[in-house]
Amino acid sequence: MRDAFSDTIVRLAKADPNVLLLTGDHGYALFDDFRKECPAQYINAGIAEQNMVGMAAGLTRAGFRPIVYGLSAFVPVRVVEQIKLDIAHDQLPVILIGDGAGFVYSYLGTSHQSTEDIACTRAIPNLSVYSPADRFELISCMELAYQSKAPVYLRMGKSDRGDVHKGAQQVKVGRLLEIKPGQSGDVAFIATGSLVRTAMDIAADFCPDAAVWSVPFIKPIDSQQVTTICAQSRAVVVLEEHSVLGGLGSVITEIACEFAPVRILRVGVQDRFSEHCGSYEYLLKEHGLDRLSIEQRVHDFLQRNRSQKPSLVNQF
Repeated sequence: MRDAFSDTIVRLAKADPNVLLLTGDHGYALFDDFRKECPAQYINAGIAEQNMVGMAAGLTRAGFRPIVYGLSAFVPVRVVEQIKLDIAHDQLPVILIGDGAGFVYSYLGTSHQSTEDIACTRAIPNLSVYSPADRFELISCMELAYQSKAPVYLRMGKSDRGDVHKGAQQVKVGRLLEIKPGQSGDVAFIATGSLVRTAMDIAADFCPDAAVWSVPFIKPIDSQQVTTICAQSRAVVVLEEHSVLGGLGSVITEIACEFAPVRILRVGVQDRFSEHCGSYEYLLKEHGLDRLSIEQRVHDFLQRNRSQKPSLVNQF
């Protein structure tokens, strides 16, 4: 996915000399090709992310198209105020890239783990939130972000779980992408980012009749499409490497409870920090986001669901 990101920003910058890449002293190897191909369009703003966002706002007003890159623990979490006031308030076309979302910077501890970035950004008016699951979704999201000429936050997980699509997709902003068709009236898995692959694997082995949907666009999201999915399902499982507070699970639940009540299991990070330091795989297990833990939660959820009326919304 990161290679696709590098190739895409190089292509955008070569096609448009007003495209600038700003980095907060991160991503050196990632930007080797960019510095080689477009050296005059590269700015290392240093470890000063608040200033970097302000620079991007000023450059935009001067006619440039900045792409602002940082670790998601810093962009957007460290610079929420600057994003809100300098960029989103005036709808400036800045693309904000938060790399390493979730737990991938595992050994660096809580300061570098980002499980609240969707919640922080989706509440900011005028700011779109994208969350691609593989290289094909990332390319589409970057191109659509550039074309939108509006502020966009793109969440990119550093862990590459492989492709979830077989090739390039016809993508429209806000639309969910059907990865696996399901049987109407059965379970629907709705996932974003790194957990789309997990949803696919669980559905294939554990719920063969379940549908699997990928959500590359957290905001805006096609409410009518979500309503249809929920209305046609006896239960919905939402998966994300993000807090259960304010993330994709919240988005789906907010829509469903108003338009198509259905039982919803939100699989994500509970309201706590990591207790220990360890590898990425360890942290997924600690937070119950490894495959076996998710399978057990889905099993228990569906067992409970069989004995309860389907007209109620259930949150966990």
